Amino acid sequence: MRHIEIIVPFGLPPASMASALVHQMHAPALATLISRAKMPPRMPEFEPVARVLPHGAWLAYQFGLTAALESCNSPPVATAAMQMLGMTPGTGVWFILNPAHIHLGLDHATLSDLRQLSLSNAESRALFDAAKPYFDQADKTLLFGDASTWFVRANDWNALLTSTPDAACGRNLLPWMPEGERELEWRQLHNAVQMAWHAHPVNTAREQRGAEPVNALWLWGAASRALASLPAIVPYTATYCLSGWMSAFGPFSPDNRQTCSAIELTRNPPEHGLLLLDSLLPPALGNDWPQWIASVNALEKDWFAPLLEALQEQTLDRLTLHLSNDISLTTFVNDRQTLHKFWIRKSLARLQS
Repeated sequence: MRHIEIIVPFGLPPASMASALVHQMHAPALATLISRAKMPPRMPEFEPVARVLPHGAWLAYQFGLTAALESCNSPPVATAAMQMLGMTPGTGVWFILNPAHIHLGLDHATLSDLRQLSLSNAESRALFDAAKPYFDQADKTLLFGDASTWFVRANDWNALLTSTPDAACGRNLLPWMPEGERELEWRQLHNAVQMAWHAHPVNTAREQRGAEPVNALWLWGAASRALASLPAIVPYTATYCLSGWMSAFGPFSPDNRQTCSAIELTRNPPEHGLLLLDSLLPPALGNDWPQWIASVNALEKDWFAPLLEALQEQTLDRLTLHLSNDISLTTFVNDRQTLHKFWIRKSLARLQS
């Protein structure tokens, strides 16, 4: 069987705005795929303060990382992310550290979208060098992965509950901060780094050109070296366009492509492929709904229309859409039988339910 599963973070509009947004969308192919699809049981709704967004939880479950999610923690992907960057994880417990900007409001702090930070490699290296002595003093091994991703070994922090940066982005930060045994130790170390960065030349230059200063580190993703080799059974024969922390799952697939187009995908479809389309994430996290509409329309042209055509022409046997928002994920399954339901009017109404 030639089967493509597509996960679209924030492909579901928020319930409070769904009706207004759906009326502005121009996506006839998506409407066909949604209105005629079979719908398996929906994932239970997430708590408003879940430490990972539904699309991230779904993906982690697919690759066998269930224990951390059941304990309400962030997915344990640090060691897999290290391997993705060509690093060899040492023994112990490793966390991801993302350089970040935290905005201090009148009554609460919020984490900015890490994608918008645009931190250069030189800037990140300079900030890393300024932070490393504080980690050395705390007997914590700090390693540089790339401009946006560092790693710290902290065996005694393994009980901390942490959150993915996307789960915390744009909200009152307090419920998503690291919590549990040794959280005070982390806070003290973090505060020391923040003070060292306050008047750092990198931040002075960034502020002068109107960029957000890097004033925080985001800690999450604790994993041991053993987790870098998961899963025992790979659920997909190919993965496409995995990005951000989700790219850590790519090497588990026999055929992992970081870039791909619908034409390339349908020219030689996999037996069971997974495609991530994440262009709706930034506008949704930033509450930029006009841009969200524009991005949906672009996905319609670039992906939904050609994939529907491939299904109609029997180049594909099955197409599964997983659409999520901040609290839920809904699945739509299409095959040759569902497309024959010509009496069902094309509609995006299911996005509102």
